[in-house]
Amino acid sequence: MRYAIDVKNLRKSFQEHEAVKGIDLQVKQGELFALLGPNGAGKTTTIHMLSTLIKPDGGTAIVAGYDVVQDAHEVRKKISMTGQFAALDQGLSGVQNLMLIARLYGYSKKKARAIAEELIQTFGLTDAKDRLVEKYSGGMRRRLDIAASVVIQPDLIFLDEPTTGLDPQSRMQVWDVVRSLLKRGTTVLLTTQYLEEADRLADRIAVIHQGTIIAQGTPNQLKASIGGKMLTIRMAERADPEAISSLVAKHHSLIVIRGDDPLVYKIAVTEAALANQAIHTLLAHEVPVDYFSLDEPSLDEVFLTLTEIPPKEAVS
Repeated sequence: MRYAIDVKNLRKSFQEHEAVKGIDLQVKQGELFALLGPNGAGKTTTIHMLSTLIKPDGGTAIVAGYDVVQDAHEVRKKISMTGQFAALDQGLSGVQNLMLIARLYGYSKKKARAIAEELIQTFGLTDAKDRLVEKYSGGMRRRLDIAASVVIQPDLIFLDEPTTGLDPQSRMQVWDVVRSLLKRGTTVLLTTQYLEEADRLADRIAVIHQGTIIAQGTPNQLKASIGGKMLTIRMAERADPEAISSLVAKHHSLIVIRGDDPLVYKIAVTEAALANQAIHTLLAHEVPVDYFSLDEPSLDEVFLTLTEIPPKEAVS
C-alpha cells in the first residue's frame, strides 16, 4: 500500500529539549488521521517537519510520495496547511480573499471568481461572501481559512488545531468543513487537543505524549485497549487518592485516573465483575463511596489512562 504519509523514527530537538523522540506513523490515502495530545506534546513540531517548515534531526518522512528533506519542493506542491490562526487579509471580503489566492496561483480573473464562488458555497459562507473578513466570527474565519487552503486541491492537508479558541457551535461548523474535505478525496492530518473532536472525525488516531506516540488505532480500538468499561466512583467526602490508588493496584492491578473533580475517580476495567471487586475492596477498607457507575470509556478517559502508563507498557 502507498501511504500519504510514511514516517519512521522521526526526531527533532530544540537545544536541550527533545520535542519529538523517534515517532513512527503511517497515514492512508483519503483518510482522516488525528494526532492527539496536550500542548507541548510534539504535535505541531511533527506537522512542521512533515510540511517541510523545519528539517528533522533524524529519521525519514515520505509525504505524498516524496522525502520531506530531499524533495521538499515536490512535497510543497502536493500539500496545504492551515494553522491555529487564520492567515487572511482582514480588509478584503471573503470572496475577494479566495479570488486573490486563486489569481496568485495563475488563474484568470474569470476562473478565480468561479473557484471562489464554489468554495464559498461549499464551506457555507454564501451569506457573508461580500462582508469584510474583519467582521467575520472566529468560526467563519476558520472556515474561510480552510477554503483558502484548498483553492488548489491538495493531495494532503494539514490542519493544526483548527478549532482552537472557537465556541462549540463554531467548532461543529469547522467539523462539517473537514468532512467536506474528505468527500473531495483529500487526505487530512489533524492535530487537536480536543478528544471529542478526534473521536467524531478521525478514522484513526495516534496519541502523542512527551514527544512519543504511546498508542494508535481507531477510536474504538483505543477505547478497547484500556478495558471494555470505565468505572466511575464518586466519594462521599474527600479521600486520600494515594490510598485509593494503592488499594486497587495492590488487589486488582488497576490504575486510578483523576479528573478536575477531587471527589471523582475513574478506573478502566475489562469486565463488570472486576468493577464489582474493586468497589468491594474500597468498601471493605472503609473508603467513603457515594455512588458509582459503569460505562463505555471516552477518549478523554483513554488518554488519561494511557498517560498514567509508562510508554513501554502502552498499547500500539
